[in-house]
Amino acid sequence: MAVTTSVLAAPPTRLSPLTLAALAVAAIVAAPVLIVAAHVFLPSQGAWTHLASTTLPAQIANTLALSLGVGLACIVGGTATAWLVTMCRFPGSRILEWALLLPMAMPAYIMAYAYTDLLQFAGPVQTGLRELMGWRRGDYWFPDIHSLGGAISILSLALYPYVYLLARAAFLEQSICAIEVARTLCHGPWATFFRVAVPLARPALAGGTALVLMEAVADFGTVQYFAVDTFTTGIYRTWFGMGNKVAAAQLAAVLMLFVLVVLTLERVSRGQARYHHTSRRWQRIVPATLGGWRGLLAFAVCALPIGLGFALPALALIGLSIEGGDPLFGRRFLTYAWNSFILSGLGAIVTVGAALLVAYALRLQPTPTVRISARIAGLGYAIPGSVIAVGMLIPLATFDNAIDAWLRATFGVSSGLLLSGSIVAILFAYMARFLALGLSSVESGLSRVTPSMDEAARTLGAGPAATLARVHAPVLRGSVLTAAILVFVDVLKELPATLIIRPFNFDTLAIRVYHLASDERLAQASTGALTIVAVGLVPVIFLSLMITRSRPGHHSAS
Repeated sequence: MAVTTSVLAAPPTRLSPLTLAALAVAAIVAAPVLIVAAHVFLPSQGAWTHLASTTLPAQIANTLALSLGVGLACIVGGTATAWLVTMCRFPGSRILEWALLLPMAMPAYIMAYAYTDLLQFAGPVQTGLRELMGWRRGDYWFPDIHSLGGAISILSLALYPYVYLLARAAFLEQSICAIEVARTLCHGPWATFFRVAVPLARPALAGGTALVLMEAVADFGTVQYFAVDTFTTGIYRTWFGMGNKVAAAQLAAVLMLFVLVVLTLERVSRGQARYHHTSRRWQRIVPATLGGWRGLLAFAVCALPIGLGFALPALALIGLSIEGGDPLFGRRFLTYAWNSFILSGLGAIVTVGAALLVAYALRLQPTPTVRISARIAGLGYAIPGSVIAVGMLIPLATFDNAIDAWLRATFGVSSGLLLSGSIVAILFAYMARFLALGLSSVESGLSRVTPSMDEAARTLGAGPAATLARVHAPVLRGSVLTAAILVFVDVLKELPATLIIRPFNFDTLAIRVYHLASDERLAQASTGALTIVAVGLVPVIFLSLMITRSRPGHHSAS
C-alpha cells in the first residue's frame, strides 16, 4: 500500500505545477463570487435604497413564487413519469422512457417564444376558438401567457427532465425485495410508492429538484420576455439601465445567497438519515403490465409533457420558419451561427481542459488543498450566469480603465477595452459557469482507471504527462467527449452571461433570437431557435442511449 501511495501521490509538503494550476482554476471560478460578495459592503449611492422601495419587493416575491411553483411541478411530474416508465409496461413505454428527455433540447426562452405565438390573440389557438364559437374580442376570457403563471408553466416543462433523469436512475437501482416487504404489510401500490420507493429515492429527487431550482432562479430569457420582474432581470436593468455596477452586484449577491440557502436547506433536511437497502439481497424489479384504460392513462401522463414541452413548440417553430423565417438567412445568419459555434467550441475546449487539469491534479496529489480547490471549482454551476457575468466584468473593467488612464496620462493614447467585453472575458465566464459539468464527467472516467495501470506506466519510466497521454487518454476519450458535448450545448443556449459580457457587434444565435423575439418578430426568430434546438438534441440522444443501456433486461444474463 505504501508503494501505491508513493507512485500516485506527490509529497504533500510540495505543491507541484499541476497542483498550482488546479489552484489557479479554482481561483478563477471563485473570483466572481468573492467580488460580488465584497460589493455588499460598498455604498450604492442611494440606488439600493431606491430599489428596496420600488422593485425589490416584487423581485423577491416573484423569485420565491417562481421557485416554489417550478419546483413542485417538476418534482411531481418528473417523479410520476419516472415511476411509470420504470415500474410499468404499457403501450409506447419503451419509446417514452427516452422521449421524456426531449424537452431538455428546448431552451425555456425559446419555448416561451413558441407558446407566445400559439396562444396570443392573433395566434392559431384563439383564432380557432373565435371561429368555432363565433366569439369576438371581449366575449371570452383567455389566460395570459405573459405572466408569472406562464413563466412557471414554461420553466416546468423545460426543467422536469432533471428530476426525471435522476429519479429513474434511483428507481432502477431499487430491489423488488423492499417492494415485497411492503406488500406483505398489506400496503397497496400507492402506499408502497409513497412509503418505500419515494423515501429510498429521496437523495436523487432532492438533487434533481435542487438543479431545477438553480436553473429557475438563474433564468433570464423567459422572465424577461414575459415581463416577470425577478432578480435576474433586476441585475440586467440595474447594470445597463441605471449604470450602477455596485447596486447590480448587490442584487447578484442576494440572488447568490438565495441559491446557497436552497442548497443548504436540502442538505439540512436530510439530517443524519441515510437512504439505502439494509438487506444484501437484491433482485431486479419486474415491471407490471398495464392494459386497458390503465395503460392508456399511463401513456397519456407520460406523453403529455413530451407533447407540451417539445413536440408542440417544435411544430410551432417549424411553422413560423416556413411562414417567415429570418430575413438575414444567408451570410449574416451564418455569421451569427459561426460566432455561436466558435464561442461554444472554445468554451468547451477551455472548460474541459480545465476540468481535466483539476481532476488529474486531484488524482495525483489528493491533498486537502487540492480537494478543497476541486470542490470550489465545481461551485460555478450553482451560480446564475448573470452573477458570474457581473463578477467577471467588475475587475476586468477596473483593470481596463486603469490601463487606459495610465496610457492617456503617459503617452496620450487610449487602449480601449482590452479584457472586458472580449472573447477572453466570456470564455472565463463560461469556464466558471460550466466547469462542474466537465469535472463530473472527467472524474467519472478517471475512476475507471485502476491504480495498477498508473504503477505499470511509472515503472516503465513514464511521467505524469506521458501516463495521461498513453494510459488515461484512451479510457477517458468517451468521458471527455461527453463533457465537451454537454458544455458545447449549454454554452450555445446560455443567454444572460453572453448578453452581458459579449464583445460589441458580436451577436450569437441566442442573442439574435432574443433580440428578434423582444421586438415581437417571432417568425424571424424561429430560424435561429430551430438551429439551437437541433444542436441541443445531440446530448439528449447520448442520454437516451445511456438510459436504454441501463434498462433492466438490456444486458445479457451473463
